[in-house]
Amino acid sequence: QVQLVESGGGLVQAGGSLRLSCAASGRLFSINQMGWYRQAPGQQRELVAVTTSGGNTNYADSVKGRFTISRDKVKNTVYLQMNSLEPEDTADYYCNADLIDYSGTYARAADYWGQGTQVTVSS
Repeated sequence: QVQLVESGGGLVQAGGSLRLSCAASGRLFSINQMGWYRQAPGQQRELVAVTTSGGNTNYADSVKGRFTISRDKVKNTVYLQMNSLEPEDTADYYCNADLIDYSGTYARAADYWGQGTQVTVSS
């Protein structure tokens, strides 16, 4: 009922920047929280950054001071500005949304994931 479409990944040299975007669309009533997670080869998926409907943010210690999460509530879009990228940031990045979707007159809390976008940082 809801789709999350990500964009903005790619290949960048260490020290460079990338901006990821994730747009939510479909039978969407409201969004409680949106965020980004990442998964490197052979590793578990980990939190990168999240932002709540009230504007609170939370970052992984490894990205604090380098990454900034922001959200456009009108466009139902979340962004991740990544600066000073390091080879250790190389991973597949996934958008996540904790939201309320609906079908007819029935609404429910649901958790959605995007398809992932690859970020590769070369040294």
